[in-house]
Amino acid sequence: MTHQSFNDLKMELRWWRRCKSDIARVYPRIMFFIVVSMLCISSTYGQLPEKLVSQNPCIVKQTCSECIQTPTCAWCAEPNFSDQKRCFQPNINTDLLLKCDEAFVVNPDNVYSILEMRELSRANSHSHSTSIKNTASGGSFGAGSREAVQITPQHVSLKLRINEVYRMWLNYSQAEDYPVDLYYLMDLSNSMADDKQKLSLLGDLLAESMQNITSNFRLGFGSFVDKVTMPYVSIVPKNLVEPCTACAAPYGFQNVMSLSQNTSLFAGLVRNAAVSGNLDAPEGGFDAIMQAVVCREQIGWREKARRLLVFSTDAGFHYAGDGKLGGIVKPNDGLCHLDRRGQYTHSVLQDYPSISQINLKVKQNAINLIFAVTKEQIGVYQKLGQHVEGSSYGTLSNDSANVVELVKDQYNKISSSVEIKDNASSAIKVNYYSNCLDENGPLVQTNKCDGLKVGTVVRFQAEIEVKACPEDRRDWKQRFQIYPVGINESLIVDVEMQCDCSCENPGNPGYKENAEECSGFGTYKCGICECDSSHFGRFCECDSDNNRHGDTNLVSGCRPDNTTLVDCSGRGSCVCGQCECERRGNPDETISGQFCECDNFSCDRAGGLLCAGPGHGHCVCGKCVCEPGWTGPACDCRASNATCIPPGGTTICSGNGECECGACKCHEGKEGRYSGRFCEKCPTCPGRCSEFKECIQCLVYKTGPISQEDCAKNCTIIPEIVEVIEVNEEKDENLCAFYDEDDCRFAFVYSYDVHGKIVLRAQQERECPPQVHILGVVLVVIGSIVLIGLGFLLLWKMITYVHDQRECAKFEKEIKMAKWDTCQNPFYKQATSTYKNPIYTGN
Repeated sequence: MTHQSFNDLKMELRWWRRCKSDIARVYPRIMFFIVVSMLCISSTYGQLPEKLVSQNPCIVKQTCSECIQTPTCAWCAEPNFSDQKRCFQPNINTDLLLKCDEAFVVNPDNVYSILEMRELSRANSHSHSTSIKNTASGGSFGAGSREAVQITPQHVSLKLRINEVYRMWLNYSQAEDYPVDLYYLMDLSNSMADDKQKLSLLGDLLAESMQNITSNFRLGFGSFVDKVTMPYVSIVPKNLVEPCTACAAPYGFQNVMSLSQNTSLFAGLVRNAAVSGNLDAPEGGFDAIMQAVVCREQIGWREKARRLLVFSTDAGFHYAGDGKLGGIVKPNDGLCHLDRRGQYTHSVLQDYPSISQINLKVKQNAINLIFAVTKEQIGVYQKLGQHVEGSSYGTLSNDSANVVELVKDQYNKISSSVEIKDNASSAIKVNYYSNCLDENGPLVQTNKCDGLKVGTVVRFQAEIEVKACPEDRRDWKQRFQIYPVGINESLIVDVEMQCDCSCENPGNPGYKENAEECSGFGTYKCGICECDSSHFGRFCECDSDNNRHGDTNLVSGCRPDNTTLVDCSGRGSCVCGQCECERRGNPDETISGQFCECDNFSCDRAGGLLCAGPGHGHCVCGKCVCEPGWTGPACDCRASNATCIPPGGTTICSGNGECECGACKCHEGKEGRYSGRFCEKCPTCPGRCSEFKECIQCLVYKTGPISQEDCAKNCTIIPEIVEVIEVNEEKDENLCAFYDEDDCRFAFVYSYDVHGKIVLRAQQERECPPQVHILGVVLVVIGSIVLIGLGFLLLWKMITYVHDQRECAKFEKEIKMAKWDTCQNPFYKQATSTYKNPIYTGN
């Protein structure tokens, strides 16, 4: 709209104010309709800027520095720029880009420069190297360097805008025959006497074993007991001389043998080292570790070598604060305090170091700390190792007979893996991605790769982002290191944060103090005015003591355009051409923006949390600005499809679904819907249960068709044994259950780890039906039948006996009740017999 048309509009408004009273008297109903219509239009246009701003975060930025600290935004520093919105998105607002002269567009790019880049090389060998010579890098290395190079590049510089991610590559390769320094730090309290003797016998074997790994090997030895004061050791005079039988006087720490290639001297010094004694169970190991780490010259640590500190003990440790028990309150200073004899001189002068101090010094000096402790203490040192970078642990036998194998195994474990870390400040965020040994595999977020061999090159992608500009301008230039843990090599990164514009600094043509453009009351910077404390307004035209609020020109400065009559989006008051936004009852909720069009509380929510909560995004001008890795209106969706790719695969959702919001949404086929975290389970597929069935039988239950000999050869995946199988759906585990030849049920689950390898868990015991003993059953049945028969016979006999007794008693009763006997019965006649002999004649 031109200036003339704007004046015409003001004349029409004045005419409307004069006539509206007449219209109201003559046409009250029409007036009511017009007022309601104006309110609706005003409300609509009052909400329009907020909607536009939520789509364009640049529109609310008032200064050049604020603008370029917002990703994708550019600033127009052209004088007398007609458009009020100097901060814009050049890729979207092409009309503003065309209006602004290219010479005045401030849109800095991220700049990456390699200052030093030597090729990866093996130790003690000539290598061709390339180097970009630069004064900041202190020169370059020419061809033919004999020094091993395990990380490249070595020095880079970055100019970064705020909240914009820059990705750079670095390579790591383990050098062959890399120098190794091994310092054996041993607890020589009385309980370790047999360990000392065994170590002296195995000293030559230890040196020989390590020399088979690297020809450039050095070995050293130190010992410790505890602070020579109560309550750690007895201060009785005779006990200070000989605390136990055949024991030497107690001491804190002593460097017995500095690192040397004369490894044959090691066994003799260990053999001659005298044991001592103390009172309490914990030892002063932390004092010894600190001195062994920071006394680099006395111990003899080399700059370019893998440094191993083997800490051997059978007891716990004292840490910061325990010194108060002995009246020692001065904190440990983390400095070297060894005299010419290698004795720790400040043992009773300062406290034990803390775990964080040990961790800091181990990181600064690139030392791999190996805890070789007995099985009674392994749990304590395992937890300690979680807080000390680059540390590992192993179980020491009671007499240290396995020390050679332990050191060798731990060295192989350390050297076969690489862990990338950095020491960037809190203002800089660094994430790492790599596909490790799988050259064709997808990048996953990790800073550690295992299974490396000599010469294996591993690539890491470092994702660097400046999160905020420090308050101190001196901190806008920072240097940090990206380094492999335990290796004294690093990639130096010089970061220059692009936090302001050059036209905001004195000496630039776009910088004027007490400028005419600012009514003489402010500094002209990048096309806008920065007023002094007593003036405000776009051109510093407003005096805090003389507020010209009623001026029409100033009121127009509180509206985004002439399509609305609402000042400050209806959420603030117009004061001298500038909006003063309302304050809400909740101090965490703010209304902001040139026209009060923005707020930080009206964004989309997920799970009841604004922008899905911390770590997902934050609300900026009514729109969620998502953190890296998240997207969606409420920042509740993962931006990467990596979470939808199964381990070891390359296809999103196994080709059976779509990745939505970082999770697979499975398709439905003719046989049914696919399932599983990666849609890898089809409704008619048997899975891999049968593949692992026979190996589970032979490995866990010693059954099945596979012999034990074939089992050892073919079944290489060792399952984890658990009491009860429970499926963890978050790990996408698959349950398998079978019945074997004994009619026993056995169950196991299989899943995939982050590297795509199979992980098995099997139930400890089979679920078998109770065994049936046939002979026992038959005997029980026969016995039962015999017993039942005998029971029936006994019952019949008892019934018969009772019946006979009753009959007999009844008969005897009847006899007693008779009134005569047989001789007196009148009806009774004696039986007679007559015999006639026919021959007998009576003679």
